Amino acid sequence: MKWAVRLLALAAMSVAAWAQPSGPTPAGAAEANAELDEKSRFTLDVTRVNILFTVSDKKGRFVTNLTRDDFEVIESKQRQSILEFSAESDLPLRLAILIDTSNSVRDRFRFQQEAAIEFINSVMRPAVDKAVIVSFDTSINVAAELTGDVEKLAEAVRELRPGGGTALYDAIFFACRDKLMQDQPLHKFRRALVVLSDGEDNQSRYTRDQALEMAHRADAVIYTISTNISRMQTTGDRVLKYFAEETGGLAFFPFKVEDLAQSFENIANELRHQYNILYRPDPLYTDGRYQPVSIRVKNQRNLVVRARKGYYAPML
Repeated sequence: MKWAVRLLALAAMSVAAWAQPSGPTPAGAAEANAELDEKSRFTLDVTRVNILFTVSDKKGRFVTNLTRDDFEVIESKQRQSILEFSAESDLPLRLAILIDTSNSVRDRFRFQQEAAIEFINSVMRPAVDKAVIVSFDTSINVAAELTGDVEKLAEAVRELRPGGGTALYDAIFFACRDKLMQDQPLHKFRRALVVLSDGEDNQSRYTRDQALEMAHRADAVIYTISTNISRMQTTGDRVLKYFAEETGGLAFFPFKVEDLAQSFENIANELRHQYNILYRPDPLYTDGRYQPVSIRVKNQRNLVVRARKGYYAPML
């Protein structure tokens, strides 16, 4: 009964959600890590894992009539016992809209602004939802703090001006750690990032995988809209697709503003048509390592589940 003893001990305590990233440390990252203070540490229940996900058919249409018994959760090659299940359509949103203002997107900047404003108008419910506008070039700038005021958010986007390098990874890391994790507990809110960028990073202190790790710790889904209009896949496009796929989001590659309407509609629909599963891992790991997780629909191979691919265990 070692697992039971361990679980009882863990149930009485909590840990900080952010931990020092594993793996190689890029130049400057150590200094950035030292900037953490008590404001950036959050208390979480370490004995359960919460995953939001969508289910669609082969034609991409949402499937919203499934029940707990239709799903199975696999972690460490073992089927997990689902403690709670719900079809979530009304959770308050906490959104971070990240806008690339680097020189590399100067000729497409109006495209980005129109895209961001259209998304804000289409998805926000001012009474319950909040969003933050973060611009990034060489540095990170909060253009509008978390608010439900749609006009204030739109005005912040209109006032942005391009110039400088590109610190995409830092922007994702910062938005997840310092903004999206403010409201607790995590499972009471739906957290998402919408990133408008060409995906080319040349200024970040954090790495791509450190940024992804922080998104996982914030339970945030990343949706990306590429500003590459060359119609040729670039390294940046692959980066944007990577962030989306690893967090259960989607990557969009529109070539003109007129193409964005369907992208916005898809994102908005996703945020309102998700399932929520909560389980306690068995075995329960406390080594800080990444734990792969998969969610499957039983006996229905024609249905596609899109969810984050795992989580980081606490370090105790």
